[in-house]
Amino acid sequence: MMPLLRPPGPVNRGIVGNFPLGSPDPLGLYTKWAGQFGDIFYYRAFSRHIYFLNNPDLIEQVLVTNWQNFIKGEALKFNRRIFGNGLLTNDGDAWLRQRHLIQPAFHRDRIESYGDTMVAYTERMMAGWHDGDMRDIHQDMMRLALEIVAKALFNVEMTAEKDRIAGALNTFMELGSRGRMLLPPILRLLPTADNWRYRRAARQLDDIVYGLIHQRRSNRQVADDLLSRLLQAQSRGEDAMSDRAMSDQQLRDEVMTLLLAGHETTAVSLSWTWYLLAQYPEVEKKLWSELRAVLKGRSPGVKDLSRLPYTERVVKEAMRLYPPAWAIVRNCLKDCEIGGYRVPAGATVMMSQWVTHRDPRYYEQPERFNPDRWLDGRAKSACKFVYFPFGGGPRTCIGASFAAMEAVLVLAAIARRYQVRLAPDFPVEPLPTITLRPRRGVKVVLTQRVDV
Repeated sequence: MMPLLRPPGPVNRGIVGNFPLGSPDPLGLYTKWAGQFGDIFYYRAFSRHIYFLNNPDLIEQVLVTNWQNFIKGEALKFNRRIFGNGLLTNDGDAWLRQRHLIQPAFHRDRIESYGDTMVAYTERMMAGWHDGDMRDIHQDMMRLALEIVAKALFNVEMTAEKDRIAGALNTFMELGSRGRMLLPPILRLLPTADNWRYRRAARQLDDIVYGLIHQRRSNRQVADDLLSRLLQAQSRGEDAMSDRAMSDQQLRDEVMTLLLAGHETTAVSLSWTWYLLAQYPEVEKKLWSELRAVLKGRSPGVKDLSRLPYTERVVKEAMRLYPPAWAIVRNCLKDCEIGGYRVPAGATVMMSQWVTHRDPRYYEQPERFNPDRWLDGRAKSACKFVYFPFGGGPRTCIGASFAAMEAVLVLAAIARRYQVRLAPDFPVEPLPTITLRPRRGVKVVLTQRVDV
């Protein structure tokens, strides 16, 4: 057994140790530490011992080679009140059974069948837009992505509920950004304003999701969608947790996870894409040029995807600079060796897409928004886990292909009709919660294109 010699890292201060999420600039602090201490460093946050990995080989060791020794980290476990034991938070054999049950909804042919829905809902949203409008395009993308995932996976309209869901999610993300998940459990039960807001938002989501399930049951509708598949699995006695029939709670957990996580990633990615395009007119011009040449004034479709390589590179590069999941956290089940150091059971291992995606060792001019860095020859030379916006290994995001296709189609549908510019005097900054959201949204001014 290797001795417990810890990697270098920042000096721990008192009972707190170090609490990056409580700093004015958590992302900048992690980047600074990675540059100062190298491929692996250690710090303590209250009672948690955290090993931060900043090397693609070490990241692969955790996510792929030795993945069974690591379970989901504290941020998601803390949100079990929201996600329950759904696909996002579960581990072990129960997670594997859940994945097998849900996977058919994300097979390639099935994902392609969702393309018309994605474009139709985008066009419906733009029917309410006008030349010169000032909008928070982040909120637009959140509501649009929610409606798309609800229709595609569950065959339901979320028009009436989208504002309530958006408000509840905003509450969770705001509280998460302040590190509420690190509080001792007893403090989360106290009658404070934050705890009341959290529980109220959770009840709102429960009402919506249980209502969706009960409505489908009551009308005895059998549709070719994931919700019907889950209900049929319940009636057949298939339970991801045991051999018992799937409970209403478990059914609720699966629907909640797919509904919330299924739209958050795409919406956040698109929000940052608009932010970047507004600052790089040369990129926006090349994007428009491709869309005009390929689409010739019509709406995009799945068959156009192979003919929109620059549009795809724009999305990929936006997710490099502003990855929707800015960090991956795992808890170590038993002692292991990483980078020449013994990592004890119970320790936390952290890997940050934000830090690695901006590392000058792997990217030339890493802060620059340059979609052409992903041209075929250069993309193939990039080593594994230098770019990992959807994670990696067996726990790779099940909806990665869904999200990627949706982002390209929505971007193409909007950018062919509107030019987007940032509203003056409205700064945009990243807020590292479970996802990387813009703190106060992204206010933009729309200019309708004439040559469409």
